[in-house]
Amino acid sequence: MHYFVTGATGFIGKRLVKKLLERKGSVVHFLLRKESESKVAALRAYWGASAARVVPVYGDLTKKKLGVTGEDIKKLKGQIDHFYHLAAVYDLGADEASQIAVNIDGTRNTVELAKAIDAGHFHHVSSIAAAGLYEGVFREDMFEEAENYEHPYFMTKHESEKIVRKECKVPWTVYRPAAVVGDSKTGEMDKIDGPYYFFKLIQRMRQILPPWMPSIGLEGGRINIVPVDFVVDALNHISHQQKAGGRCFHLVDPVGYRVGDVLGILCKAAHAPKMNLFVNAALLGFVPKSVKKGLMALAPVRRIQQAVMKDLSLPDDILTFVNYPTRFDCREAQAELAGTGIECPNLNDYAWRLWDYWERHLDPDLHIDRSLKGTVGGKVVLVTGGSSGIGLAAAHKFAEAGAITIICGRDQDKLDEACKEARDRGYEFVAYAADIADMTDCDRFLQLLQVNHGGVDFLINNAGRSIRRAIESSYDRFHDYERTMQLNYFGCLRVTMGLLPAMVAKRKGHVVNISSIGVLTNAPRFSAYVASKAALDAWTRCASSEFADQGISFTTINMPLVRTPMIAPTGLYNNVPTLSPEQAADMIAQACIFKPVRVATRLGITGQLMHALVPRVAQIVMNTSFRMFPDSSAAKGDKNSKPHLSAEAVAMQQMMRGIHF
Repeated sequence: MHYFVTGATGFIGKRLVKKLLERKGSVVHFLLRKESESKVAALRAYWGASAARVVPVYGDLTKKKLGVTGEDIKKLKGQIDHFYHLAAVYDLGADEASQIAVNIDGTRNTVELAKAIDAGHFHHVSSIAAAGLYEGVFREDMFEEAENYEHPYFMTKHESEKIVRKECKVPWTVYRPAAVVGDSKTGEMDKIDGPYYFFKLIQRMRQILPPWMPSIGLEGGRINIVPVDFVVDALNHISHQQKAGGRCFHLVDPVGYRVGDVLGILCKAAHAPKMNLFVNAALLGFVPKSVKKGLMALAPVRRIQQAVMKDLSLPDDILTFVNYPTRFDCREAQAELAGTGIECPNLNDYAWRLWDYWERHLDPDLHIDRSLKGTVGGKVVLVTGGSSGIGLAAAHKFAEAGAITIICGRDQDKLDEACKEARDRGYEFVAYAADIADMTDCDRFLQLLQVNHGGVDFLINNAGRSIRRAIESSYDRFHDYERTMQLNYFGCLRVTMGLLPAMVAKRKGHVVNISSIGVLTNAPRFSAYVASKAALDAWTRCASSEFADQGISFTTINMPLVRTPMIAPTGLYNNVPTLSPEQAADMIAQACIFKPVRVATRLGITGQLMHALVPRVAQIVMNTSFRMFPDSSAAKGDKNSKPHLSAEAVAMQQMMRGIHF
């Protein structure tokens, strides 16, 4: 048998051609644009067929008779037993003009060619979208009954089918596949469409929530899903049984699922939290259109909607399809497939394959450079307090990633040592001796940055001073509060405000502020330190709101305890879990790559929640730890004494082992 196929390079078409070639002595002619001639060799390799069995016919779907030359028409005339028309736009988000040009005009051009070459039978692969938003059960013998098909995708599918029914002069058959997903055996798919729009949302749920936590899902209408291998097998079999033509077959899942069922199945496949409570999307239909229109007229509402939809890779009109009202009868197709073993598999059995393939190959995040080099390579990064500890470890990471890395600190000898260490590793630091707690010296430093580097792209506010001393031991040490505020708040603020104008001018820049877990837990004995960091956190929240539309982003890292020279005077910390400077630097690197609003440990978030929900309980817990762990020798002013830990304190240390705070 000889076949002609349009859309042979598409997701369904490639597999159909392969299936047709399994028939002994079959020859497939397929439409191909002349500029795609280079693809022929790869296609033949995929199909495993010789040039004699796979013949490209050059043309264009948007031209009369598909732009096929008269010579080719003459060669094909009377030779084609089955003509399959699969070429179409299947993208819900495509513009109306392109859908009309391909789906409607392209179908008319295809019908003309089928008549010109006297094809034996014309097989038009339509879609269940031809029914529009029909309320109820849509049968295979229904067409004119379609309703609410104003959406360009629905409209063009309906009109292209009408062209076949009204204008095709050779025997014809129409096939309406449901939403086609990947192969039920391999999960292979070529694009994000239909149910795949929900995959990113489910992935985000899995990242944020533990798998045992109940979650809220979205309920709606019915969604009919079929794997591509079922569609190809059914199409191949049914098409070869047709003689007279004039029939339509629904290639759908006879079971069908509600949207909530599909989301539940996909959540299980993704090991995401199970959706236990569903909100029916139909409720949105009760909101008056005037109210919706008024809300969407507000710029903040539009920006929030656009940001959420973009972040979750959802099309704007997704709710239209979530409330899909149509069910499809498929008795005719089932009768043709009876006894063949061809049937639509249960979604529960292959959903995990769809998820696995999507996450490995189609997830949009896979195509974004999430490496530190891709983020900061060639960019100017300033790390304050970069001569030791967390700052130095972070500076090494940035320099290794190809950033122009600037470090500053008060001690020139330490800066020189850091620069030597960098050179030994094969890269350079740009070092400036500066005391950012001194406003005059800070301004001098900022001027140098502007003149020598034109500002910075990434600012890491790492320089800081920590004091661990109880308030009752600080009555005569008000300067402790002044010193911490001068560096941790005013110094960081002066650097940030000095660099912001250049960032605004370029409409890009990212600021990372190294805060403390103590701001979330309100740690006792750190009142001076926590207060200064809390002030910076509050300013950052205000700044984030002001600069959100100017390309400037901020990340606050509520850093847990890190083993650096800053905590060395407190011998107690020798026995508690801490991060290494390199681990802390990793947190900073991730903050630059992903630019979250906040980075915090689970312990820090738990502390914040306790203070918000059960503040009295939180106070008791923190007071207990306050009384359990004494001031350090340095805080007491007695460097020779060693703090004695009670049995309860030792037990607490063991219980918290591995939890970074």
